Amino acid sequence: MPEETGSQQRIVRLTALEDVLGRIHTRVKPVTPRSTAELASAIDRTLADDVAIEQSCPQATLSLRDGWALQSDLTTDASSYAPAPIPSALRTDAGTPLPPGADAVAVLDTVMVRDGALRALAPVVSGEGVLPVGIDAASGAILVRAGRRLSPLHIALLAATGIERVRIREPRLRIARAGPGPDRVLDAVVEIVTDAIGRAGALAVPAEMNATMAHALTHPDSDAVVIVGGTGCGRNDNAVTTLAAVGCLDVHGVALVPGETAAFGFVSNRPVLILPGRLDAALAVWHMLGQAMVARLAANDEAPTLRAAKLTRKVSSSAGLAELVPVRCEGEFATPLASGYLPMWALAQASGWILIPAGSEGHQAHTKVLIRAWP
Repeated sequence: MPEETGSQQRIVRLTALEDVLGRIHTRVKPVTPRSTAELASAIDRTLADDVAIEQSCPQATLSLRDGWALQSDLTTDASSYAPAPIPSALRTDAGTPLPPGADAVAVLDTVMVRDGALRALAPVVSGEGVLPVGIDAASGAILVRAGRRLSPLHIALLAATGIERVRIREPRLRIARAGPGPDRVLDAVVEIVTDAIGRAGALAVPAEMNATMAHALTHPDSDAVVIVGGTGCGRNDNAVTTLAAVGCLDVHGVALVPGETAAFGFVSNRPVLILPGRLDAALAVWHMLGQAMVARLAANDEAPTLRAAKLTRKVSSSAGLAELVPVRCEGEFATPLASGYLPMWALAQASGWILIPAGSEGHQAHTKVLIRAWP
C-alpha cells in the first residue's frame, strides 16, 4: 500500500496491471441476486442462475409451414407427369400439431385436388416441413447459462418457452466527482462512465448535489463507488487520502499508460475505483479496471469480444508498463493513432484499443493484434 506523507498524496510505486486485476477478481464479491417482476426488466442484466427447460419445446410434432400433412412414403414416385394418389392428407397451418399417421408436410402447390381425390405432384421425404418434439429445447436442457448478460434475443426466447421471470444480478455503482465547481472534463468523464456502467449491465447512481467525497464513499446505498479525479499529487488532489481516511487504500498508482495515477480500495466491503481526472486516462482505467470490477459484481463470466487486425505501422511502448493504444480500423488493418497522452482528436477517430502487455516494447508493422471494443 502506498504511504502518504502528511496530507499530500504521493505515489510510491506502480502496481502491475495484472496484480490489480487479480485483486479485483479475488476480493470483489458478486452482489445478491434478485428476481425480476417481468422479463423485460432483465435486458442487459447478468443472469444469476442457469435457465433450464422444464418441458420439451415443442411438446408435440408441429407443422413448420402451411401445406398438406401426409404420409411421406406414398409420394416416393410422384411427379407432375405421374401424380401419386394419396388416400388421405390434411390441410394444415404452420405451428399446428400433425395429425396421426402424418410424418411430413408438403408444400401447397405439390398436392392437387381433382374430382375430390388428392394426388402428390412431387416426392416428400419423412420429416420435411415438420418441427419434431424437443427440437427447440429438450426437457431439462439449459437454454441460457448463469453469468451471461441477457440480450433482447434471450428475453424473446425465454418468453417463447413460457418463462416469466428470472433471477439477475444488477450492481449499483455510486459515481461522483472528486471536487466541486465547474469542470467540463470531469463532467464529460462522469457522463461517459455513467453510460458505460449501464452498458455493462449495472445501475449508475449519481452522487447527491454538493455531497462531499467522504459522503459518496460511505453512503450505504451502493455496491461499489467510482470517483472521478483527484488522484494526482497536486495541491488540491485529495481523493486518495480521503479514501484512505474512511476506508482501505489497496493501490495508488497502476502500471498502465495512460492511467498511472488511478487508485483502488474498499470502504467496508464496497470496492472503490478512483479514475484520473484526465479524459484519456479515465477511459483507459475504466476500460481495464472498471469493466472488470462490474463484471465481478455481476458474476459475469463472458470474455470480451475481440477482433483481429494487422497494424499498418510500428507502435512502441515502455517495457514494464502495460499500454492501451487507440487505433482506427479499416477492413483488416488497424492504424495506431497515439500513445502516452491521447489527444482528443485521437479519441474521436478511434474505433478500438490494443493492449500492449507490460513485458513488451511494442509491435512491428503488420503484426496481428486483437482490437478491444471502444470505449
